[in-house]
Amino acid sequence: QVQLVESGGGLVQAGGSLRLSCATSGGTFSRYAMGWFRQAPGKEREFVAFIAWSGGSTYYADSVKGRFTISRDNAKNTVYLQMNSMKPEDTAVYYCARFSGTYYYTLYKYGHRYDYWGPGTQVTVSS
Repeated sequence: QVQLVESGGGLVQAGGSLRLSCATSGGTFSRYAMGWFRQAPGKEREFVAFIAWSGGSTYYADSVKGRFTISRDNAKNTVYLQMNSMKPEDTAVYYCARFSGTYYYTLYKYGHRYDYWGPGTQVTVSS
């Protein structure tokens, strides 16, 4: 059974950094693209970042572009999200998810295209 578990969340001041990790098990991690999403209180879940199975293609939401970096280590079955220059509006529960399928162009930002999700990790940015 495929499992995803996020870690690395916490409280950080505006302008600070955090690195989230998502450890996976139960599947062939290197064959799948992965994504990060977030959901703030009272808001809908939104796409944050995507990385292809090889790491050769990455995509970001406009709101995090230039500040966040997604990466992966296929040997460790883990995907990361490095978050720099954080803002209070980055406060949310962050989720990692496994993309279902091989064609991801234009589809990577849609949550329903992902088949497995982690339980999430809370990130709070204070002003």
